[in-house]
Amino acid sequence: MKLLFLANRIPFPPYRGDKLKIYNLAKRLCKHHELHLLTFTETEEDKAYGDALREIFTTVHLVHRPKWLSALSCLQALWNPEPVQVLYFRSAAMRRKLEGLLAQHHFDGIHVQHLRMAPYLDRPVDARRILDLPDAFSLYWERRKQIKRGWIRAAFENMEQKRLLRFEGKMLRAYPLSLVCSQEDMDYLRTTHKVQHVALLPNGVDLETFNASLHDYTHRHTMLFTGNMDYAPNVDAVVYFVEEILPLIRARFPDVRFVIAGQRPVEKVTALASESVVVTGFVKDLAAVYADASVVVAPLRFGAGTQNKVLEAMAMGVPVVCSHIGFGGLGIESGEGAIMQTDKQAFAASVISLLASEELRRTVGEKGREVVRTRFDWNVIARRLEGYFGVVE
Repeated sequence: MKLLFLANRIPFPPYRGDKLKIYNLAKRLCKHHELHLLTFTETEEDKAYGDALREIFTTVHLVHRPKWLSALSCLQALWNPEPVQVLYFRSAAMRRKLEGLLAQHHFDGIHVQHLRMAPYLDRPVDARRILDLPDAFSLYWERRKQIKRGWIRAAFENMEQKRLLRFEGKMLRAYPLSLVCSQEDMDYLRTTHKVQHVALLPNGVDLETFNASLHDYTHRHTMLFTGNMDYAPNVDAVVYFVEEILPLIRARFPDVRFVIAGQRPVEKVTALASESVVVTGFVKDLAAVYADASVVVAPLRFGAGTQNKVLEAMAMGVPVVCSHIGFGGLGIESGEGAIMQTDKQAFAASVISLLASEELRRTVGEKGREVVRTRFDWNVIARRLEGYFGVVE
C-alpha cells in the first residue's frame, strides 16, 4: 500500500504521545508499505529532523509554521465558531501542499492524525481516509471543567468545550472511519454523537525499549511520575499528589522519594522540588528511570484516552497506582498491572501496600507485563491499522 500520514506535529523525536504513536506505527508499517509524511514544523530544530524521518518515510514534506503565526490564527475565534485548538493549526500553506500531493500521487490510504487536522480532508478523495483521534477530545475538555479554576479560564474552557463538541460530531460524520485509543472514548463518541463508525486503535509500547528484564523488585523507596510537564493534566496531577497524597505516604515511609520525570516542567512543577521531591526535567532514557522505581503513580484528575506512562510502566513490570482517568481504556481489572483508586486516602493506601511488600509489587507488575505483551505491543497495533486500511493477510 501507498499511505500518506498527515500529522499535526513532526513525529520526531518520539518523546510525547502524538509524536510517539505516528513514529512507532510508521516504523513498523514501512517494512511492508510505501509511506509518505506531511506535517508541520514550528522551529528550526524541527526542520532538522526530516533526515531521521526519511529512514522510515519515502518522502517527508514539511510546512513551516512558527508558534506566533499559529497563535495569531487563533484570533479568528472572535468570528469563527471552530475550536481554538483547530484554528491554531489552520494553514493555507498546508492546504495547498496537501492538494499538490493528492494531485501528484495516488494514495491507497490517508491517516489523518488528531481532530486538529480533520478539516484538511473532511470530504471524499480517491483514497481511504481514516481519522485517528488521540482520545475523545470533548470528553477531555468536559473533565477539565471539573477542576477549580479562575473565572477567565473557566469561561474560555466552557466555550472551547462547546465548540469542540459540535466540531467533533461534524468531523466524525465527515469521515468513513475514526479511531480512538480506548473503549471508554469509543463508547462516549458513539453515544454522544450517535455514530457507529468509530473503532479502536490503542496506544502501544516498544517492548525492546521498555524491557521488563531491566527491572527487578528490589526496594528503592522511589515513586515515579512521567510525562510532559507542561501538559495541564500532568501538572495538576503532580501538584495534587504532592499536596494531598504524598504526606499520607510519608507518614508510613518517611524516606520515600517522589520523582517527577518529564520535559518542559512549568513553574508550578519546579516549585514542588524538595528533599523528598525530585524534578528531573527532560530524561532521554526513560526505561532506566522506570527501572529504578518501586511504584509508578498516575493520579490524573482530568483527561481522556489511555496514559503512555501507565503502559510503559506495565511493560517493564513496574506496578502502577492510577486514577480512573485512562484506566477504563485499558480493558483490565484493577490489580492487573495497575491498581485503580479515585479517593486520595485509598490511593495512598494502595501505594503504601506496594511499598511494603515485594511479593505484591512482583504479582501486580508481572500481570501488567503480560497484558502489555499481548495487547499493547506496537507490532500488534500496526497490524490492526493495516486491517483498517483493508490489508488482508
